[in-house]
Amino acid sequence: MTSTSPEQAAETADNPQIAADFPTVLVVDFGAQYAQLIARRVREADVYSEVVPHTLSAEEILARNPAALILSGGPSSVYSEDAPRLDPALLEAGVPVLGLCYGFQSIAQALGGTVARTGSREYGSTRLEAIDSTCTLFAGQDVDQVVWMSHGDAVTDAPEGFAVTASTPGAPVAAFEDPERRIFGVQWHPEVGHSQHGQRVIERFLREGAGLDRSWTTANVIEEQVALIREQIGQHRAICGLSGGVDSAVAAALVQRAVGDQLTCVYVNHGLMRQDESEEIEKAFGKATGGARLVMVDAEDVFLEALAGVTDPETKRKIIGEKFIRTFEKAQADIVAESRNDPNAQDVKFLVQGTLYPDVVESGGGEGTANIKSHHNVGGLPEDIEFELCEPLRALFKDEVRAVGAQLGLPEEIVQRQPFPGPGLGIRIIGEVTKERLDLLRQADAIVRAELTSAGLDREIWQCPVVLLADVRSVGVQGDGRTYGHPVVLRPVTSEDAMTADWAKVPYDVLSRISNRITNEVDGINRVVLDVTSKPPGTIEWE
Repeated sequence: MTSTSPEQAAETADNPQIAADFPTVLVVDFGAQYAQLIARRVREADVYSEVVPHTLSAEEILARNPAALILSGGPSSVYSEDAPRLDPALLEAGVPVLGLCYGFQSIAQALGGTVARTGSREYGSTRLEAIDSTCTLFAGQDVDQVVWMSHGDAVTDAPEGFAVTASTPGAPVAAFEDPERRIFGVQWHPEVGHSQHGQRVIERFLREGAGLDRSWTTANVIEEQVALIREQIGQHRAICGLSGGVDSAVAAALVQRAVGDQLTCVYVNHGLMRQDESEEIEKAFGKATGGARLVMVDAEDVFLEALAGVTDPETKRKIIGEKFIRTFEKAQADIVAESRNDPNAQDVKFLVQGTLYPDVVESGGGEGTANIKSHHNVGGLPEDIEFELCEPLRALFKDEVRAVGAQLGLPEEIVQRQPFPGPGLGIRIIGEVTKERLDLLRQADAIVRAELTSAGLDREIWQCPVVLLADVRSVGVQGDGRTYGHPVVLRPVTSEDAMTADWAKVPYDVLSRISNRITNEVDGINRVVLDVTSKPPGTIEWE
């Protein structure tokens, strides 16, 4: 395995790439809605992948020594003046290339093909009229198949030397390839589940087109990360903010495996957790982290005082993030003070966080990305933080984190736990956060979780935030009296990695039981509503 200097380790914390020894497929993002999904599909094929913006020069991209390139889709027309341009140098470097949608058209334009507006647009499910089932990308597939299209322009003439391998009514050249130059392209989106053989197309490119073996496995990820963590932390000590969720538990387990008793986990009860959660976390801790030391800190009053009167979502996140850090700093001082009599004791230098790749992307941490929101473990940290960050999961999607956790032997109740935000229920209350409102939300949330579990829906639903509209009151009738209570919103979603999501079609009888129980058992809530918005356009959490 490659050893990493402290300087390189620090650089790694700012870059999602964590796997210098793994062949890397770079997804060049031309503004695609689902660029992250392409990277995830590549990883499903056991090859490491990252997303880079099209604004990087060809020299910068090639300097990363990619094993292959995938050019994403995008909203532009390749012949528009302000459209992103593909540098032909990327196609002349000998690196295998796969173009998708806009990326496909960019290849055609850069190499002398023709892209035109044919007047026949294709959106959604489209049937391929013809496909060469003997070519590199489609060998062994059905001659007729359904793919997911989204284009107004089309390639009408392939570049010289390319074989046309598929067509549709709206795209006379729907796919082409030049195996000798290892350049391939399709007009559709194989990364989307609606494309019938989409994953097979991607895997054929990786295996046959680019000659890449399966190397991005859970065991290899663990081995690589343990080595990187040891290099980064060295003989110093680290603390980890344990939330009870899968991310922080897996991060703690990885660091504990790497540095043993140099790690101390700190659980901060900020008063924003769900019902009975603090007690459950303490019980499950030993199994979840391999025996690392746990320090429990009760800081509920501190957080509630800081949040008093605050209603802006971003301000809440930053307050919670800052209070977490200040609490950790105090825990650091206490831990160091305990070991002052030990001449070999090292200072607590590192803060371990369960930051994931989607956290980095949505917080604007990836190059060329927009800041959708500040994540507690990315954007909510104060500038004068005294720790160096250790983020061993920074390049992983949620399903990869679960796989790593299972491989590490973490209990299933931790590995399969639904995601819960670092700021806790503080961002599931629309309005000011108070103890009274938190208690209302805790009761409603506990009912929802119990009913979903009872219905056997835990594995089908990615996450079900329960949101209290604290600044809204609605009229209701309970018993013989008129009520003026708060509504709660149920936000059940299905997802693979939180980059995109759809609302979960929870059976009506389950929704009915949830609604009846909440309105009957939670005094102060008189209305239950269902959020049926996908992501995009909405995010999973409301704040």
